[in-house]
Amino acid sequence: MHVLILGGTTEARRLAELLHGVPGLRTTSSLAGRVAGPRLPPGGVRVGGFGGAEGLAAWLREHGADAIIDATHPFAGTIGFHAARAAAATHVPLLALRRPGWVPREGDRWHEAGSLEEAAALLPGLGRRVFLTTGRTGLAAFARPGPDDLWFLVRSVEAPEAPYPPRMEVLLDRGPFTLEGERELLRRHRVDVVVTKDSGGAATAPKLAAAREAGLPVVVVRRPPVPEDVPAVADPEQAARWLLDLLGGRGGPGPTGR
Repeated sequence: MHVLILGGTTEARRLAELLHGVPGLRTTSSLAGRVAGPRLPPGGVRVGGFGGAEGLAAWLREHGADAIIDATHPFAGTIGFHAARAAAATHVPLLALRRPGWVPREGDRWHEAGSLEEAAALLPGLGRRVFLTTGRTGLAAFARPGPDDLWFLVRSVEAPEAPYPPRMEVLLDRGPFTLEGERELLRRHRVDVVVTKDSGGAATAPKLAAAREAGLPVVVVRRPPVPEDVPAVADPEQAARWLLDLLGGRGGPGPTGR
């Protein structure tokens, strides 16, 4: 049985680790290729796009894929819809592994935005020194004409793409981050507002706790829509059980063991 894992996330790599070595099963993890030197999961790996839903369907047929697990980032864009269309066209079972989003807690000062542009429009009324943690793309939304006194601390894994905000400092770093480290970062840079996407997960959540402690407003960009008719689970262990159930129905190991 051959499973395609649409990955690039911590959850996708964990799923590949759980499935590695299962008798009768082989995995191919697909990475978008946007990050240089990514941590590669075990098993087969491919890098790059498929060419839309039609290209993905062609790949599934050519490589004899028996199942797809979409474990891409919550803000990965259209790949979820491409996977749904390709799975329907090829009759290949599809499961989405969707990391739960963050939930505001008592003391949080969250301001939701539907896009990066909406987030940028909120900033003048919230603060002047912005901790921007929305990744290396999309900075154009914060580079548009606006108050000249906005300053940005931009944190990303790799150098951000232009155009940039006129006043910014770049911090290249990769999670997981600690609460103590985030407290110090906010203090050292005199941050008074935080901007983040609702990526979910524990690796980057400490910034939310640090902002809560400091009483800072946080602009949270909502997740884009996803295909509603695709079954979904919240963690790699559940995804592995789903896949092993499929394998068990083909005469392979059951869902409880290798």
